[in-house]
Amino acid sequence: MTYTHLTPNELVMIEAYFHQETPVAIVAKQLKRGRQTIYNVYNFLKCGGTALEYFEQYKENKRRCGRTEIIFPAEEKEYIAKRSTEGWTPDVIIGRAERTFSCSVSTLYRRFKTGEFNVLHLPMQGKRKPNGYYLSN
Repeated sequence: MTYTHLTPNELVMIEAYFHQETPVAIVAKQLKRGRQTIYNVYNFLKCGGTALEYFEQYKENKRRCGRTEIIFPAEEKEYIAKRSTEGWTPDVIIGRAERTFSCSVSTLYRRFKTGEFNVLHLPMQGKRKPNGYYLSN
């Protein structure tokens, strides 16, 4: 879903149009926004609110948007840490399906990258020699 949130400039414009008693359809066309979005602001302003109050409430509501962060249970964290010290990669830990996990392989790799689990316990992969190593010898 692509949705751009209202900016303070747009709210000020909507408030100005509201005080001029401009119809919602015209405001929606001018700002290239949906009519329902403009109606929401108009109704808030009719109840005696201001654009600033609306924006503060809007920011508070926006803070609750998005995916909640996955929090690993203690036993799951312990299992992952134990297996990674044994040399298992996140693909193997989740892929063997010995138990169910609350995340995907890519999320687990991301957790290693952010430092929740020790990256040094993962087996080294990729090139072990720098570019041009064989040409210089």
